[in-house]
Amino acid sequence: MLRNKQALLPTLLLAAALAGGVLWYESNQVPRLGQVVTTGTPDVGGPFKLVDQTGATRTDKDFRGRFMLIYFGYSFCPDVCPTTLAVMAQALEKLGDKRVVPVFITIDPERDTPRVLADYMKAFGPNFVGLTGSTDAIKAAEKEYRVYAVKKAIDPGNPKRGYGMDHSSVLYLMGPDGRMISFYDEAISPDDLAKELRGKL
Repeated sequence: MLRNKQALLPTLLLAAALAGGVLWYESNQVPRLGQVVTTGTPDVGGPFKLVDQTGATRTDKDFRGRFMLIYFGYSFCPDVCPTTLAVMAQALEKLGDKRVVPVFITIDPERDTPRVLADYMKAFGPNFVGLTGSTDAIKAAEKEYRVYAVKKAIDPGNPKRGYGMDHSSVLYLMGPDGRMISFYDEAISPDDLAKELRGKL
């Protein structure tokens, strides 16, 4: 009888080790204070109907079969927007993959007319597509991409000084099927962005 118990000991130890491993794995999947667990794909992106810098109507379906690298901003932005667009331009030059279309969607349709965007896009390269539209059309696109954008007076005491736009600053990589593949912070470098894109295409 004692011999049979001794023979069972390795089996019991193995079972205990397996059970401990399962419990450890499962405990790491349960959110705790200071821990975030995410699953699935964020529901970002969707249909839009806007106007490009040439005055032509463009929809999301026009880009099917190609990747889109999208940034929401505005041409009167003093720093973040032009810097981010320059990063996009440099990264795509390093990448050298024509399947990726750089797309700039304005959050300031009041000032960013097709003519204004045509001049603005020239600074970043001939492949850039600038999109504008009615206020409602822009708001609809912002909603699809979960973009934060709010108009704020530069000097509330002096309306003549005009306004700026507070907005989120995110680069969205959309796949050939129109679904989001990944997103990137504005602070990413051209080299890192090119490397990230290369790994996703």
